[in-house]
Amino acid sequence: MKTVSFKDWDLKDKTVLLRVDLNVPVQDGKVTETSRIDRVKPTIDALRQAQARIIVMAHFGRPEGKFNPKYSLQFILPVLQERWDVQDVDFSPVCIGPEAQQRAQNLRPGHVLLLENLRFHAGEEGNDPAFARALAALGDFYINDAFSAAHRAHASTEGLAHLLPAAPGLLMGAEIAALEQALGKPQHPVMAFVGGSKISTKLMVLENLVQKVDYLVLGGAMANTFLLAAGHSVGASMAEPDMINQARTISAKAAARNCQIVLPLDLTCVEKLSPGVSAYSHDATALPPHLRAVDLGPRSIENVRTLVHKAKTIVWNGPMGVFEMKPFDAGTNALAQAVAQATKSGQCISIAGGGDTVSALENANCANDFTYLSTAGGAFLEWLEGRELPGVAALSAKQGNAA
Repeated sequence: MKTVSFKDWDLKDKTVLLRVDLNVPVQDGKVTETSRIDRVKPTIDALRQAQARIIVMAHFGRPEGKFNPKYSLQFILPVLQERWDVQDVDFSPVCIGPEAQQRAQNLRPGHVLLLENLRFHAGEEGNDPAFARALAALGDFYINDAFSAAHRAHASTEGLAHLLPAAPGLLMGAEIAALEQALGKPQHPVMAFVGGSKISTKLMVLENLVQKVDYLVLGGAMANTFLLAAGHSVGASMAEPDMINQARTISAKAAARNCQIVLPLDLTCVEKLSPGVSAYSHDATALPPHLRAVDLGPRSIENVRTLVHKAKTIVWNGPMGVFEMKPFDAGTNALAQAVAQATKSGQCISIAGGGDTVSALENANCANDFTYLSTAGGAFLEWLEGRELPGVAALSAKQGNAA
């Protein structure tokens, strides 16, 4: 998708409304993980260098359209100042209205103002035109750098793009480019890893992927449902018997498209899932009733490793087993490291994101070795489903040029 670049604009002394995602994990009032903040810094730096006045807009939590001090963004100011290397981030306790307008007018070039949580207004999630116009009144240009919120047609992610000259931020631009490279116009063979517990939550993902990839590697409880659909016993493993027909339909579509669904050959199993239990490797086609699959087995790992060496493009979503409990992260770790090595050698490009993916790859010590790691959850999954993301579509170049 073609978009304009904010670097083509003359932003000196102009006010930029910058939508970011500050919906970060917090424990006891402290931010525990800052990647979403850190990855916006290049855009902040570019805007400061251009001597723009920067108004940051974001949401936090689910306050359901009304003020709730529990979800105020004021607590995050020191973190933004530290991670963005900005001496002083001003704060507006409201996001629209006379006080917000006054603070916007007082903002100096190269400085940053954070607006209070957008979701304190029902008009944000309702994409209310009046709320979007009230936000637009604060600035001259609009930049969206929140890909992780791009699947929502909200006032700050979709509505604003129609009211001001609009462009993606550097993070959003990189995300769009990476995803286009992975499934838009990829180099074949294309391999996708999809793990997790339920087919039901990723049904559209699977249906879309079998039409676009050459190898679809399934892991976790999702693979167990496909094994059931193929007539195999999965013992006491987590599975979705009510999704067997859907699994068979997806398998048939894959066969028609010449997409190979790669199921486990063997599985690491336990009698009871708890730390320190004895584990057994067992043939994946006939688990006894007392065993529960918790990870890929060694033959499965080697089989997929061989296929990784054939791939030119790899997409990864979800773990291959119960990676949260060692040693049942072995399958996820081994295959993630194989993909990372293939990426570093220049054999393939690799794009990962969604759900527990970031945590799983960090656990495998190779998150930074993938070509691109998306911090988006729902937006990444909806992209995998083949859906148009409202926040991305709204940034189309046809939406307008700089004034």
